[in-house]
Amino acid sequence: MSETWYFINSKANSAAYNMALDDCLLKWHSEGKIPPTLRFYTWEPAGLSLGYFQKVEGKIHTENVKKYGFDLVRRLTGGRAVLHDDELTYSIIVSEDHPSMPKTVTEAYKVISQGLLEGYRLLGLEAEFSIPEGKLNQTGSAVCFDEPSWYELVLNGKKAAGSAQTRQRGVILQHGSVPISMNFDELFDMFVYPDETKKERAKQVLKRKATSMEVEMGRKPAIREVEKAFSHGFEKGLGVHFEPYMLTDEQEEEVQQLMKEQYESDEWNYSR
Repeated sequence: MSETWYFINSKANSAAYNMALDDCLLKWHSEGKIPPTLRFYTWEPAGLSLGYFQKVEGKIHTENVKKYGFDLVRRLTGGRAVLHDDELTYSIIVSEDHPSMPKTVTEAYKVISQGLLEGYRLLGLEAEFSIPEGKLNQTGSAVCFDEPSWYELVLNGKKAAGSAQTRQRGVILQHGSVPISMNFDELFDMFVYPDETKKERAKQVLKRKATSMEVEMGRKPAIREVEKAFSHGFEKGLGVHFEPYMLTDEQEEEVQQLMKEQYESDEWNYSR
């Protein structure tokens, strides 16, 4: 009998709401109020999420973020900036001492990302884990999809999904971006470059390194098709059974409060 986890499909929400809900799920799991949980979500409007330690000044083109009407939010997790637009985003909340979770971040990535691997395969895509040789090249890039990390997903040698992880209160939170399509022009307008030549060069490099479902499948799958494949993929990859879950009114209130107090505040989002 496989273990039962909660599954939440919260669909499209603002960047601040999305990060507040992930934060609350981590807290509730640490308090024993919910079991391990998988959540799917999308972003409306599109949002730029910054890594916890990422600097804004001189790195992020905040005027262009506003010009496009995108949200900007700082994540609980580390890593580099991600533009969340036409994608499925997932988050997994599970205790550090869960029997199937390795102690090291890298190996835990591998276990959790098995669900992504199976999801791609259910869409007919032969994904593989990236295993960089030696240490990653420090490109200094602010763009997440510039390099695959250990056990992130690659399709035909190109990075296909980006994930980030944090461990707090005895709980692992891993969330990640699974692009359906990618708009490289909009993405690169989010970052500050010394001049247009350097920006264009960086864009061409990323086009050689990153890919999306639309490119690999030769068509653009509907979000529902993607959700179905990856929910089954995570069930298979993690060896669990999902039970759909809806937040209670009290839980929703708590998310809204944290969203307003923290994730909508300039102090949190622009503090570095």
